[in-house]
Amino acid sequence: MPTSNQGIMCVMLCQSLTSTFTPIFLVRLDERTGNVFILAGDNIEIEIYRNGLWRFL
Repeated sequence: MPTSNQGIMCVMLCQSLTSTFTPIFLVRLDERTGNVFILAGDNIEIEIYRNGLWRFL
């Protein structure tokens, strides 16, 4: 299960992406690391760590 910090950050990032009309293709929890992965747009890959911090890949 994702943490509450990950959930909040995921919603915020997805809202930011869709407000610029960027399609979101995949939102997935990596069960090995516990991180949330977002695949969007042409080449946007985002990883959200368990503490809610995130980075572009």
